[in-house]
Amino acid sequence: MISRRQGLSFAGLLLLCELAREQVQAQGPMHPSEPTVNLGDTSFLDAIGGPGVLVEEIADGDHSAHVTDGSGRTIPGPAASDSISENTHVAALTHSRLFGGWYGVEFLQAVAHANVGPGSKVTGLGELTLSPFILQWNEEKIGSIRFIQRLVLDFDLPTGEYRRAANLNLTNHAFDIHPYYAVTVYPSGHLESSWRVHYIWNATNNMPSVASGAQSTQAGQAIHFNATVGYRLPHGVWIGANGYFLTQITDPKINGQPLSNSPERVGAIGPGALWDMGRWILFANAYHEVGALNRPEGNKVVLRLQWLPSRKGSTGDHN
Repeated sequence: MISRRQGLSFAGLLLLCELAREQVQAQGPMHPSEPTVNLGDTSFLDAIGGPGVLVEEIADGDHSAHVTDGSGRTIPGPAASDSISENTHVAALTHSRLFGGWYGVEFLQAVAHANVGPGSKVTGLGELTLSPFILQWNEEKIGSIRFIQRLVLDFDLPTGEYRRAANLNLTNHAFDIHPYYAVTVYPSGHLESSWRVHYIWNATNNMPSVASGAQSTQAGQAIHFNATVGYRLPHGVWIGANGYFLTQITDPKINGQPLSNSPERVGAIGPGALWDMGRWILFANAYHEVGALNRPEGNKVVLRLQWLPSRKGSTGDHN
């Protein structure tokens, strides 16, 4: 069970709505875009958890005003896009231990709508995320500084909406491996800082869109992270700043050949808050993106509601 002492539960990798990235190609060379990943969808007190069950719903809204090229310049022409998603995440940690951590599993399924202009709208299922391997450690100390850690191995399966003839798809139609490490640190009793660092390896899509004219595409490998600094107020409320950053570390490929000057990059920062009501926890986060390369750039809002059915009592403070 998730205890008062452990406070908030863990949250898994989220297939959230950084959708419709293929409009980058509309004004330039074909660009195998990065799949949907967790950019800012987990935030405060991220690494805290213990044995029990977590059920959560995550709603994302994303508006991108323009698309940038490899030098960060805006690509001419209409490029505004809007997307929304609803994501269901279920995770469980057992009392069994491995390497000192509790072992668990999770899955996440997204339903999304994306609109990038006339003739480019789609609604349907996103990819399915599964993890057969979660390790969650309890709180430890280095001197007076407390910290909590989690390690997860996620797999994203190409089960979502995809049609080769469509102008827009919700998935990249490719399997990927997506491990992450999360840590929450308490520099003092009223301060927290949470970091979640992901690596993603993408398999080859051997059925790319007909419009691309390619036989195969492969998005580049990437590293991305979410980060927060939060301050605890009375009545279970935390407020602070949150941000994310993504950069591809290898070139994407078309027909097996690297596409130079095409890796994606983006950063974002904004305000956020958390309200811990015991078995229910509400998150609200907003982001403004900066420094985008080879992808859209805009603003994002995330609302996230967690339910911890096995959590006893009601406390808003992690002590």
